[in-house]
Amino acid sequence: MSKVFISATDEYLFAQGTHYDIYKKLGAHPSTERGQKGFFFSVWAPNAMKVYVIGAWSDWDETAHQMKKLGPGGIFTLFIPGVRTDELYKYLIITGSGEKLYKADPFANYAEMRPGTASKTTDITSFKWTDQSWIRSRDTQNHHSAPLAIYECHIGSWMRHPHGNNDGFYSYREFAARIVAYLKEMRYTHVELIGISEHPYDGSWGYQVTGYYAPTSRYGSPTDFMYLVNLLHRNHIGVILDWVPAHFCTDSHGLASFDGECIYEHPDPRIGEHPDWGTKIFNYGKNEVKNFLIANVLYWIREYHIDGIRVDAVASMLYLDYGKNDGQWVANSYGGNKNYDAIEFFRHMNSVIHGAYPGFMSIAEESTDWPAVTGSVQQDGLGFNYKWNMGWMHDFCQYMKLDPYFRRDNHYALTFAMSYNHAEKYILPLSHDEVVHLKCSMVGKMPGYKVDKYANLRAGYTFMFGHCGKKLLFMGQDFGQEREWDEDRELDWYLLGEKLNRGLHEYVKELLRIYRKYPCMYEIDDSWAGFEWLNADDCGRSTYTFFRKAKKAHGKLMFIINMTPMTWNDYLIGVPKKGKFTLLLDSGNPRFGGETNTPLPAELISHVEECNGYKWSVSLDLPPYCAAIYLF
Repeated sequence: MSKVFISATDEYLFAQGTHYDIYKKLGAHPSTERGQKGFFFSVWAPNAMKVYVIGAWSDWDETAHQMKKLGPGGIFTLFIPGVRTDELYKYLIITGSGEKLYKADPFANYAEMRPGTASKTTDITSFKWTDQSWIRSRDTQNHHSAPLAIYECHIGSWMRHPHGNNDGFYSYREFAARIVAYLKEMRYTHVELIGISEHPYDGSWGYQVTGYYAPTSRYGSPTDFMYLVNLLHRNHIGVILDWVPAHFCTDSHGLASFDGECIYEHPDPRIGEHPDWGTKIFNYGKNEVKNFLIANVLYWIREYHIDGIRVDAVASMLYLDYGKNDGQWVANSYGGNKNYDAIEFFRHMNSVIHGAYPGFMSIAEESTDWPAVTGSVQQDGLGFNYKWNMGWMHDFCQYMKLDPYFRRDNHYALTFAMSYNHAEKYILPLSHDEVVHLKCSMVGKMPGYKVDKYANLRAGYTFMFGHCGKKLLFMGQDFGQEREWDEDRELDWYLLGEKLNRGLHEYVKELLRIYRKYPCMYEIDDSWAGFEWLNADDCGRSTYTFFRKAKKAHGKLMFIINMTPMTWNDYLIGVPKKGKFTLLLDSGNPRFGGETNTPLPAELISHVEECNGYKWSVSLDLPPYCAAIYLF
């Protein structure tokens, strides 16, 4: 009997949507039957008349390997002796109307290098993991009260070989050595990888997937990807994957109309299609589809030791009318626009993964005011650990783009997010979406001459790191990438030879060092216990002053940020009590590309002078675009 033999219990659990190991049953798995080595193939195609495995080993003979249908659930299976690893294959599906469909395996663990579309046999059980210490620590740590600084990265455009095969891509193993060194130097805690699941089109960035169970072959094999994750963990760096359950592409070899009928997507195009994106929407009310997606998360956790997922386009799943006009969508049974199937799916998914893996993070990219995205399932929340704060991101970018003259009238843009900060557990994202489609790079958004742009960005990043919420920066933003991101070329690393870029790079490194060193920067991120405005209302001078606080009384950090090109002499800041403030960071330091002739005072001593409701005050001269952090 094969170790991947599919029993009646397997069929039943899959039909119920609760077979969380289904990826070990469906797909192609090495096996031994009656002493013969080969591969066991299985596929779900409930509406197919016949299914064949076709592959390179038989010169793609279309009738050599007919599969057997097990039962009414629609699973077809076949053991083929002699098939080895790294063999190309597809399923030939004969539909009810007699049409022939040539489909890649939805559960394949490996795929042919694009533009090829075949699946590839492989064995993912042979890699020897050495990250047990990391996994134990991850599952016992409370990540909400720990530092979380994420580096969002697209492997194919992070760095490229100047010459070579496969478009100059670094392999997973080559990338591993370089990214580990970079992340350790900069002191990021996690890397978030874009576009890992197999996808046919580079320009989709991996957001239109065909192989949910296959790390893309652009950069190597599944075991190569395991090597990357293992090395990151050995160096105390977590790995988050962008995960795309919101939609899938319509390519003929993919999931769309898989067996001639809509088994992964909803058959009604008003429910099953995104008109703006030209993609299909998963049918979240179907047990087998929910099982496909939930088991996929568990697959990445169990087989690749992934530490978290960032779930793309959550709002598009929650709202039936997302991106649709009247007549393009169907209301729910109550006449509203909420997708109750998607809500139940998220609650089911988060309950399962957090019950089994308490240290695993699920992160929602949710762009609306949907309530309790990070609320517990028991209290009618969706059960995510974090939500991207898209409102903060929008307000921050809009404010930072303004000429400083107009910032006085938009002062609230940087204070508003704290008014709802308690509502969710947030991550502050400056992601790839903010530096594409003519939105300009982060430094390109800034007003003024070149030196002003970099001074603005240093001040803006200081505000971001001081604000409540975990942190995320897209690659290139930490050294001032000046061109928009393009997946077809590597980052402009040569800019690190320029004074301003090198200075910004050092500045972000210092922000990350301070962020990780001082608990007040991360320990209490979702309540006023961790944050205190000293002056949130100085719109006339466009300055912001606030404290970050930890659970212990000592170790506060005071942030002072001047968002104008003006010098404010004898600037008075009210503080809660008498004490000494020690300078930790001055954005105007020449080391960071600043041009401040007079450095900020190394110490401030509070004195009795009422200011903004406080009995005690400190004063200093604030240079243009000054950002400072003082330890209290």
